[in-house]
This record gives sequence, structure tokens and C-alpha cells, in this order.
Amino acid sequence: MRRNDEMKLGLYLTRGAGYHPGAWRDPSTAANRGVDIDQYAELAALAEGAAFHLVFLADHQGVIGDHAAVARVSGIEGFEPITLLSALSSRTQNIGLVATATTTYYQPYHLARMFASLDHLSRGRAAWNIVTSASNFEAQNFGEKELPDHDTRYARAREFVEVVKGLWDTWEDDVFIRDKQSGIYADASKVRLLNHQGNHFSVRGPLNISRPPQGYPVLVQAGASDAGIAFAAEVGEVVYTAEPSLESGKQYYTNLKEKARALGREDDQVLVMSGIIPIVGRTKQEASEKLQLLQSYTHDDVLMEEASLWLGSVADLRSINLDSLVPEALPQTNFIQSRQKLLLDLAARQKFTWRQLIRRISDSRGHRLVVGTPDEIADTMVDVFDQHAADGFNILPAAVPGGFEDFVQLVVPELRRQGKFRCTYFGQTLRENLGLKRSLNRFTRQM
Repeated sequence: MRRNDEMKLGLYLTRGAGYHPGAWRDPSTAANRGVDIDQYAELAALAEGAAFHLVFLADHQGVIGDHAAVARVSGIEGFEPITLLSALSSRTQNIGLVATATTTYYQPYHLARMFASLDHLSRGRAAWNIVTSASNFEAQNFGEKELPDHDTRYARAREFVEVVKGLWDTWEDDVFIRDKQSGIYADASKVRLLNHQGNHFSVRGPLNISRPPQGYPVLVQAGASDAGIAFAAEVGEVVYTAEPSLESGKQYYTNLKEKARALGREDDQVLVMSGIIPIVGRTKQEASEKLQLLQSYTHDDVLMEEASLWLGSVADLRSINLDSLVPEALPQTNFIQSRQKLLLDLAARQKFTWRQLIRRISDSRGHRLVVGTPDEIADTMVDVFDQHAADGFNILPAAVPGGFEDFVQLVVPELRRQGKFRCTYFGQTLRENLGLKRSLNRFTRQM
């Protein structure tokens, strides 16, 4: 099927003052943004006013990092995603609401019920960003010393998603009659027991809330390892990716679409959204100065801890010569293996020293960083889109609200001038606005 010529746009709702770790120290921003509902509502309204498809909140089940760095970063406090987006559902009308929830430390019944509730509250605008936990800091909050291994986490995730989808299907769409005269509230022939028995879960069902308006909330994934890509190709309807170069983006896009196609899925039902950090200036110099200011706010402890977190135990950054080149081959760890590989591949291509790689991790965490004028940023996005390296972008503002206001006011009009982004919403649900089909009920299909 021919791809829509319009790119999809989402906004990353940061818990702090921006995606850059130094942003919270800017004198012009509120330092407590992570626990201020009005600040989130302001960003969601700005995105909705620009006809963005969705807002997205990342999450971890714990504080990630050691005490030295935790003392100097703002993103460690903030609302639980489903709770926050449920509140935002009453303060928005059209924009999609994407909450992150891990399959490692939740139970399927919990999440099936919570996301069904969010979909009803928002009248069909909910989405679940499906993740597996990636840090031992999380494991230690749930009675474990360390995470299960990578393949075990994905095996659990695959069964978890199947159980959740099955629970959403336990009620048919028209099961509730609510006939006061006859006294019949629901048609018992249209409710099913799930009776799932698997390697990880035993779930009877049915769910104690009616089927979500979208059938299923939109399923979002971010797999980039071999196991992750296979999982994303199987279940992901929106797939987030970090691709710092055009070539790596094209390779990922082609690989994912081919794997999804082999499973019988249509290309336009698997949307790739690449992360991008746009730092906008009316001149290139102005944009560069904005980045330099953010860098000046970032303490050395934060730089080192951020790099240590993303690189895992591949190197003892406090004992090596930071001006030496990053080796091309380093041992793999159990923390977000795909992102480690991406960062090390980037360092090899760019011939980075450790100091340069540490700075790049702080600035972008491996996402595409574009520092320039509105037309330069728009041209970069259009090039990535036109060359089939992404179907759209997850915008990660380095600083908010100013960085996102700059993007909406200066870059979005240029994207529209080039015919690549819409001016209004066309559907009622997130699925409709993304061009995704409504999910059919598995039990109805079997009849």
C-alpha cells in the first residue's frame, strides 16, 4: 500500500525542563516542571494546537543512577504515565496519549484494565508504549538483585501482550444492552473467558471493563536489538527508534518493514517514528549558542553518570584517558544493548574520543541532534522522510517550553509549506489520525 505523504509527529513529554540534562538550570524555566500538571497541560495544548498526532511519556520503575548524579538531575521525579495522561485526557480533545509501561514488573490484568480505562476516558486516544525493563535499579525494587536476561524479558513480553489483547477481547463491542425494561444489562453470549495458561502467566478473565473504543489502544514499541526488532515487527503499530544518521535509519526502516511484511502485516500499519532533538535558531550561530548554554549547565558528574548508564560496564570512564579514541569493539552488557551498539557505532564512524562520546550522549542519548535554522531542520526531516528512513518523528525538545515553542512556531510552518505536515485533525481516535485500522475481536473472528 502506498505510504501517506504526510509525516507523523509526536512530542516527548519530558519530566524535567527538557531532554537535555542541563535544561532545568536555565533561569527562565520552572525547576519543578516534573510535578506540575499545568506545565504538562501547557505542552500538550501546544502540541494539539499544532495538530501533532500524539504526546508520549517515557518511564522507569525506579530511580536510575547513582546518588552523585541523582543529586544534579531533574528528571528523577514525575508522575506515573497512565495517571498523568488520564488527567490530560480531560484537558485535551484530539491528541493521542502514549504511556510507557513495562512488561517485566506489571501483571497483564493490571495493564489491560488501566489502558482500557485510559482509552475510554480519552474517547479513543490511548496508546501503550510496550517496554521491557532494562536496569537492575528497577529489578531491586521488585525483590530481584538483577534483571532476567535479554531473551527471557522478551519472551515474557510477547506472552504478556497476547494476554492483554485477549483480555481486551473478552467483551464484544455490543455486549452491553442496558435494557431497563427487560432487566438485561449484558448479553452473556458475547462475553468470553480467556483461560490463558502459558509459561509466564495464568489468567482466567474476563476483564472488568468494556472493550476499548479503539478495540486495542495503539501498540507502540521501540525494539532495536535483534529480539526487539522481531518483537516490534510482530506487535508494534508505532515503532520508536533512535537513528543518528540517514543510512542507519534507512537500514532500520527497511529491516523492520521487511520483517513485518513477512508476518503478513501491511507497511502502513507499522509506522516508524525516529527521535529527533531540534535546537532551532534564526541563524546557525544562534542555535549553536543555545546548545552551548545547555552544555554549560551540565555538571561533570551528570556527564559521566549519563554515559556510564547508557554504555553500561563497557568501560570505567573515571579511570581511562578521556582523550583516547573509543575502541571499535567493546563487551556487551544487559542494559539496552541496541542503544549501546548504536552509540559505539556512532563513535567508530565519527572517530570520537571518549570525551566527545560522553558529550554526545549527554546532548542526545543517541538520537538525531539537529542544530540549525528552521529551514535546515525541516529539510533534514523531509530528507529522512522522503528517503524512507522514517514515517515521522518523535520530537524531543532540548528545553521546554521555549525549545518546543521554537519548533512549533518556526519549523512546523516550513514542513507545511513543503506539504509534509497537516494543519488539522481528521479523525476522532488516535488510530484514525494515524491511519491505523481498528482492532478486530479475536473471538468474533473465530465464529
